[in-house]
Amino acid sequence: MLEAGRIVEGVTGYTTAKVTSLHSLIYDHLLRHFGEEKARAYGEANQAAIEQIAALVQEKHIDCDFARTEAYTYTESEGEVDQIRAEVEAALKLGLPAALTDETPLPFPVKAAVRFDNQAQFHPRKYLLALARDVPGAGSHIFEDTRVVEVADGQPCLVTTEKGTITASAVIIASHFPFDDKALYASRLQSHRSYVLAVRVAGPVPRGMFISTEESSHTVREQPTGDGALLLIGGEGHKSGQGDDTIARYQRLEAWARQRFTVESVDYRWSTQDNRTVDRVPYIGRATPAAKHVYVATGFGGWGMTGSTVAGMLLRDLILGRDNPWATVYDPNRLNLQGVPALVKQGVDTARHFIGDRLPDEGPESIALGEGKVVNTQRGDVAMYKDENGALHCLSPVCAHMGCIVAWNGAEKSWDCPCHGSRYDVEGKVLHGPAVKGLEEIQEG
Repeated sequence: MLEAGRIVEGVTGYTTAKVTSLHSLIYDHLLRHFGEEKARAYGEANQAAIEQIAALVQEKHIDCDFARTEAYTYTESEGEVDQIRAEVEAALKLGLPAALTDETPLPFPVKAAVRFDNQAQFHPRKYLLALARDVPGAGSHIFEDTRVVEVADGQPCLVTTEKGTITASAVIIASHFPFDDKALYASRLQSHRSYVLAVRVAGPVPRGMFISTEESSHTVREQPTGDGALLLIGGEGHKSGQGDDTIARYQRLEAWARQRFTVESVDYRWSTQDNRTVDRVPYIGRATPAAKHVYVATGFGGWGMTGSTVAGMLLRDLILGRDNPWATVYDPNRLNLQGVPALVKQGVDTARHFIGDRLPDEGPESIALGEGKVVNTQRGDVAMYKDENGALHCLSPVCAHMGCIVAWNGAEKSWDCPCHGSRYDVEGKVLHGPAVKGLEEIQEG
């Protein structure tokens, strides 16, 4: 296992960790665009993933706050009730544990909700670090701080890292966003960033996992701690690198939370990033149509706990030459005309950011302490960050992945690519792929 940084410190370390097959409103969509057979396979795969996680927790005695609970997709709008009803009907048709309700444990009224019973939640780091402890031995290893820069299919496959080359009979690219993009995943994935607050509330914390249906959805679930339960509240999502004032997004999320809960304190806050496919189903399988020994798992759309477990089970079978009933629906090389409009929209948006908006002619004096800005200077466009001591850190604003112009993320103090979600720190170091090289430094003056 090769990890560019430290294991379980990236996206997975920041997930809200809902272990559920209820992925917002998905099953009516699948029935209409994929057909009943593939929709059923999707539901069965994610239900199987819940039970796989539960079995591993029990067999390995993993202390990870695993708990069975209910999952809800709810609406506060009368105009979306029909969508909820359609989702319940679709889920029941596919044999899923669905029910229609207008009552939830939330302390505010809803117009309607889909409820799935016997779902689960857990602490993702506790769970995955326990699994990781079983990896080393019998020829297996975990190499951290080992960034892979190239993968070549063959017998054996060649995996080139910054520290050397490794051979393997099969390779799985599970780098969140595939960096080795021979199948043009950049045109079929959209990176999406969202925000989370961990708050303490007066009174009992509602039992269950909740997500709303509005375009910028909100998610809620409780997390036990040694000092009492916290409520994890997420939302304010946007396409990566296109969040404008990201600090304001935390502020709006806190306002939403205080409108609906009696918030006593905001103990933690963070943001995370997910990738969405153009047709809303992850890509799990052979990385390209011609690939023989290179596989990919990506595009979990915010539902990576079951999605990644499905990937583990499905890719195991593909590598061992076994049939798997889920393979067709998750095939990364599938053709689904439903995704064409989203594909075109993605292409137009990406093209716009290759050029970048016209930047004002500004200098360092226009940048406040602790802030960054891409400005047009006599040296051309420069990504400038002014640290708290007034020192400037000057970088090329051109993303090393495919050449888009990065944008400043004030909440995370990072440079984020608006095209494919690569992220860099103020020194230009890669924080988040698909980029494998940092931003070029520009000498001041």
